[in-house]
Formats: sequence, structure tokens, C-alpha cells
Amino acid sequence: MEIIAIANQKGGVGKTTTAVNLAACLAAKKNNVLLIDLDPQGNATTGTGIEKRELQLTTADILLDGVAIADAIVTSPAGFDVVGANRDMSGIDISLMGLVDSHSLLKQAMQSLTGYDYVIIDCAPSLNLLTVNAMVATQGVIIPMQCEYYALEGLADLSHTIDRLKELNPHLHIRGVVRTLFDARNTLANDVSAELEAYFGDLMYQTIIPRNVRLAEAPAHGMPVLTFERYSKGSRAYQKLASEVMKQSQQLTLDLPKVE
Repeated sequence: MEIIAIANQKGGVGKTTTAVNLAACLAAKKNNVLLIDLDPQGNATTGTGIEKRELQLTTADILLDGVAIADAIVTSPAGFDVVGANRDMSGIDISLMGLVDSHSLLKQAMQSLTGYDYVIIDCAPSLNLLTVNAMVATQGVIIPMQCEYYALEGLADLSHTIDRLKELNPHLHIRGVVRTLFDARNTLANDVSAELEAYFGDLMYQTIIPRNVRLAEAPAHGMPVLTFERYSKGSRAYQKLASEVMKQSQQLTLDLPKVE
């Protein structure tokens, strides 16, 4: 089971779009996938077709009340499992601060998970205690990155945070950086993209997620773009990204030391 956090403390970079559509495309490739919504806005939950206001149990119940994560899992119309979030998550940071091992509550809850190939965690657009829980629980972080200069500054902060959190999670690493909302006609976007490639090298995914109307419309219909418009440019891009992620997984397996 691979646990992947989708994180960027800057909002509006396609983080939730990436979490939902990567989960959908991995599931379409015959993987068992769980999406955990760790954002109080609950956008990843609604983006999968689940009515967040009707959820009986959410991520908040798992973190604050010790509810078993299996009890909070619901199957989405999109074909994969979800642990949802809603307004119950609002202000949860303050509540978590008073708990023992507040940084590792999600990791502890996930120890009972079985049967999944991938667990995708959609993080909040901030470096709060919820995001720290995701970083402690995950193995690798995928960073959605809009190609603009302000985003570069935020990326430096996130990279620094990941380095600091390795004390709590030695396995934590940047799995890859994916360029989102990309407009190839924009000179600035191309310049920033070149800077990212120079800095991150092999950590850059080859797949680039374009600005795409269908990608923007799909959440309003409660669907991943794969369901909403399978052959759109946005859908094809996320299918390619899922293939890259799976190829990474195969390489990770090959790199594991052999047991004599």
C-alpha cells in the first residue's frame, strides 16, 4: 500500500483537482484506491460525488474521537473509496493541539488499513497541524505547482517543511512535482517551468496538466474529469500522470533490497 500526500500550502494550484483525478485514474487502472480528504473545505469529498453534509463520520471523528478509519469509509460514485470531510473539520487545529501525539494521529489510525494499492491524502492549503499529520503518515509527497513566481516562493517553504519533518518521518520525501494549470502560450509559465526542471530534475513529472475547461467544470457536477469528459485534454493528462505514478511504484519495488 502506497500512501501519497498531495500538498501545497498555496491555494489555487490544482491540489484538490489533482488528488481527486489522480485517485480516479488510478482506480480506473484496476487499483484499489482510498482518498482521504484532510481539507476542512471538503472539496475533494464533493468532487467525488459525495454529499459532504450527509456524512455520518468524517476525518474529524477519526482524529478527535478515535473512530476506526474503516467505519468512516464510503464508496464514491466515481468508483473508489473516500474518507470525507465537511464543516466538522473547521477549527480542528485548535482541538488537536491539546491531544497527545497530535502530529501522528492519522498515521496511528491508518495502521489498520488493508486492501488498498494507493491511499491519496488531499491536504489543506496551509502548513497546519492537519498537513503535518499527512506528512507524518505519508511515504511521498506530490506537489502540484502552478508555473508562476509566487508559487516558487511557496515551494521553497514547503520543501523546508518536508526536510524538518523528516525527524518525525524518516521516509518522507518529495515523490514528484507536477505542473498544473499550464498555458503553453504564456512566456512566464514556460520560464518558470524551465526553472523547475533545472532545480528538481528527475523529480519533475513529464506529464503537464493544462488549463482545461472540462477540468474546471467537472467538480460542479460532482465528478472526476475521467467520468465527466473522458477524452478531454485534462482527462488524458491525468491518465498519463497516473501511469507515471504507477511506473514509479514499479521502480520502487525493484529498488527494494532482496531478502536472501
